[in-house]
Amino acid sequence: MTELVEHGHLFIGGEWTDPLGTDTIEIVSPHTEQVIGSVPHASRADVDRAVAVARKAFDEGPWPRMSLDERIAVVTRIKDAIAVRHEEIARSISSQNGSPYSWSVLAQALGPMMVYDAAIQVARAYPYEEHRQGALGPILVRREPVGVVAAVIPWNVPQFVAAAKLAPALLTGSTVILKPSPESPLDSYILADMAREAGLPEGVLSILPADREVSEYLVGHPGIDKVAFTGSVAAGKRVMEVAARNLTRVTLELGGKSAAVILPDADLESTIAGIVPAAWMNNGQACVAQTRVLAPRSRYEEVAEALAAAAGALVVGDPLDPATQLGPLVARRQQQRSLDYIRIGQEEGAKVLAGGGRPAGLERGWYVEPTLFGDVDNSMRIAREEIFGPVVCLIPYGDEAEAVRVANDSEFGLSGSVWTGDVEHGIDFARQVRTGTFNVNTFSLDMLGPFGGYKNSGVGREFGPEGLSEYLEHKMIHLPAGYAAGA
Repeated sequence: MTELVEHGHLFIGGEWTDPLGTDTIEIVSPHTEQVIGSVPHASRADVDRAVAVARKAFDEGPWPRMSLDERIAVVTRIKDAIAVRHEEIARSISSQNGSPYSWSVLAQALGPMMVYDAAIQVARAYPYEEHRQGALGPILVRREPVGVVAAVIPWNVPQFVAAAKLAPALLTGSTVILKPSPESPLDSYILADMAREAGLPEGVLSILPADREVSEYLVGHPGIDKVAFTGSVAAGKRVMEVAARNLTRVTLELGGKSAAVILPDADLESTIAGIVPAAWMNNGQACVAQTRVLAPRSRYEEVAEALAAAAGALVVGDPLDPATQLGPLVARRQQQRSLDYIRIGQEEGAKVLAGGGRPAGLERGWYVEPTLFGDVDNSMRIAREEIFGPVVCLIPYGDEAEAVRVANDSEFGLSGSVWTGDVEHGIDFARQVRTGTFNVNTFSLDMLGPFGGYKNSGVGREFGPEGLSEYLEHKMIHLPAGYAAGA
């Protein structure tokens, strides 16, 4: 039985402090449906306190005024602490959101380490100042830290997304208020310990678990300079609406309905081996999941048989069992959402090729079988709406032009892939698909390049120099005629 984890304090400005409210958040295991922990629920007063200390730390404190090397040293210590505690982090997250432990070790713990490493590499090479010859004389262009950042993260990959926001914010000299999801706040306490031990100065980081109401208060707070949000499209639109009242800068990483396109010349064995983990990763609870698989009609039956067999072979069970490949969904509402979409797909005329309900022998826990629908038309709801569960659509297409049209026929544009025997042709195909990231004969996320979405998949970018820029203000300083830098 999982040991009950209870926390009574909030991490505000680097110190463990008593909450100003009395509400608590209970964390429930998606495997046992038992309470496994509790944390204080941050109140509006706690937000005011965290913003005040973050504001003071940015306006008056040492953090923005330290050298880049000094900030890198602190962030490196956070990254190194993850390496030491990666198994603890992985187990904590898997117990909260149902991620298979083997996947959690890589994506929930070692993945954040890669994020910090990449951000440090980018920060070292970034041009924070540059001299230019302007139209009216010499100019100096500076990039300066944006200020106080509200980072609102989801429950599916909490430490990975936290790192994606914390790394660039901290490295550029901003201060941060991190708002974890109420479904998975326990691992944020591990992060708080690591940040404190790493030597973050007073006020630089606060962590406030809370629900949507308090989150909305945070993103609408006049003391916030930038909001970095990852979550659903509906929540992202609300964040943008609330932040707009103060003209607060926002970056939004939202949903996806990405297409994995199998071209007629693809090697089926390696293609299926690549698509399956990309489609059902993290129990289907991933914004970049390849949940629409497009197969040429000439090979449709072959693809359907192979993909259904692979889905049916996935090991479903206890997320803390290293053999598990697909665990439970994070909450009963998410389980019901997937089951509802399975029913809707059948009503729309799609055919269940694998799965289609609760797994046998797992009556307790919020489990849904890895499900594959065949004979899906891209106009069906199961092909257009983000399910965020282990439900994948197989869509037949005629020629390649139709494949491009179907891949682009979505309100989302986050990720995608193409599988082909000709990589150069795959690159040409990738150029035609309107998504922020795309893969040719692989599925990965490189933290040295920009990540983000077209259309309803978001605003702005994370990772790479493009992501670092989101945490910087650009200033132009006009200089007198004839001035030469270094003269």
